[in-house]
Amino acid sequence: MHPMLNIAVRAARKAGNIIAKNYETPDAVETSQKGTNDFVTNVDKDAERVIIDVIRKSYPQHSIITEESGELAGEDKDIQWVIDPLDGTTNFVKRLPHFSVSIAVRIKGRTEVAVVYDPMRNELFTATRGQGAQLNGYRLRGSNARDLDGTILATGFPFKAKQHSAAYMNILGKLFTQCADFRRTGSAALDLCYVAAGRVDGYFEIGLRPWDFAAGELIAREAGSLVCDFTGGHNYMLNGNIVAGNPRVVKAMLSGMRDELSEALKR
Repeated sequence: MHPMLNIAVRAARKAGNIIAKNYETPDAVETSQKGTNDFVTNVDKDAERVIIDVIRKSYPQHSIITEESGELAGEDKDIQWVIDPLDGTTNFVKRLPHFSVSIAVRIKGRTEVAVVYDPMRNELFTATRGQGAQLNGYRLRGSNARDLDGTILATGFPFKAKQHSAAYMNILGKLFTQCADFRRTGSAALDLCYVAAGRVDGYFEIGLRPWDFAAGELIAREAGSLVCDFTGGHNYMLNGNIVAGNPRVVKAMLSGMRDELSEALKR
C-alpha cells in the first residue's frame, strides 16, 4: 500500500467516526451559512481538524488545501493534500444519511492517491494512480453500458451557481429523454465513487470545487471511467464542470449536452 494512502485512510476513518457520532446527537450540531445556500457545521470543522492533525504528524512539510480553512502552505509545495472533511453537509444537517469524507493527494499537479469514506455505510473507496480502485479492498469496475439507453445517471443541481439553471435544466431534459432515470444524492464525491462501482452509469455536475471531486475523480478513472469537462476536454480542475462514465456513456452524454451549453459552460 502507498504510504500516503495508509495515512489518508487513517485520517478519513477518524473523521468519519466524529461525523457518525455527531449524527446520533443532532442537538449538538451547530450550523451556520458561509455563502448562498452553502452551510458549514462545527462537525465539518472538527473532522477537518482531525484530518489535518493525522497528516501533519506524518508529513509536516506537505501543503494542505481544505474546504473550510483554505490553503495551509507547507515547505513542500509539490505535494498537496486536498480535503473535504464532510462532502454532503446539507444532507448531514437534514439527517439524510448520505455524505462522505474526501481526501486526495496531488503530487506536482497530478492526483496520485484518493480516499472517499462513507461513515454511515462503512464503505471505504480507495485508489492509487495506476493500481486500480477498490471498495473495502475489492476491485471496482464501472458500468459496461453501450449508450444511454437503460442507464441511470447521477447529477447535482448548481445550487451555488443558479445563473446556470436554465442551461442545466435543458441539459437535464435532453439527457432524461435518452436515459432510464436520474439520481441526485447530494455528495459529488460519492457520485463519482458510484460511477466507479457501476451503481450509476454516468454523472455530470456544474461548478464543483477541487475538494469536491479530486479524490472521486481518481477513483472513477482507476475503475475504467473517463472524466472530462462539458466539451470533452480536461479543464474540469479549473472550471469544476465534470462528466464521468465509461467512454461510450460519456460520448453519448456529451453529444446530448452539446446543443444546450451556454457560452459560459463551454469554457
